[in-house]
Amino acid sequence: MSAYIVGTVSISDPETYKKYTAKTPALIAKHGGKFIARGGDVQTLEGEEFNDRLVIIEFPSQQALHDWYNDPDYQDAIKIRQSASVGRVLAVEGC
Repeated sequence: MSAYIVGTVSISDPETYKKYTAKTPALIAKHGGKFIARGGDVQTLEGEEFNDRLVIIEFPSQQALHDWYNDPDYQDAIKIRQSASVGRVLAVEGC
């Protein structure tokens, strides 16, 4: 069953954040993942206005998702992301 990463990010240092986004596509692909949404236009239809970056990534399974997240190369990339932004990263099982 598919599993998804949903991330919301408020970027404080765009130049450093670009270093993170340069590293992530290959690491995601390495674990069978693919981007569903990656920082495109988000329209708030209900609730509080959303102005951050939204990312949705699909993985073939929860195991693949966790293997990606725990990959030492991704753990290094996380440090870059966290130095340039604050956000929330959620893992959710598909249906």
